[in-house]
Amino acid sequence: MGKVDKSSSGTDKSVKSGKDVNALTQILNGEFLTKSFVLNNLPYIFFIILLLIVFVAKGYYVKQLNDEIKINEIELNQNAAEFIESKTKLEEETKRYKLVEKLQELELKESLNATKVIRIKK
Repeated sequence: MGKVDKSSSGTDKSVKSGKDVNALTQILNGEFLTKSFVLNNLPYIFFIILLLIVFVAKGYYVKQLNDEIKINEIELNQNAAEFIESKTKLEEETKRYKLVEKLQELELKESLNATKVIRIKK
């Protein structure tokens, strides 16, 4: 009844840490690349690397698009402000009293009679 499993003693941990060190040294010196698992799955590894490169490139592309959008928004706001300024200036220049002043320089007078429209029926 009182069987004790001796395989779960401290020696098991030292073997496990030895495997971890062995795996780390294989990664560092490149031995893991010669294993059949890596060689058999090489196309998938290359595909994952390609996906990572595309992912990074997409990030740079999105950053470039955001920069262009900000520049275009600034330019649009400047153009809108110039349009409003020009429209206001045009409205000021075409007010009735200013037009009367300009007509006086040309020795023309404003008509006091309302204009009449003559329509001809065909």
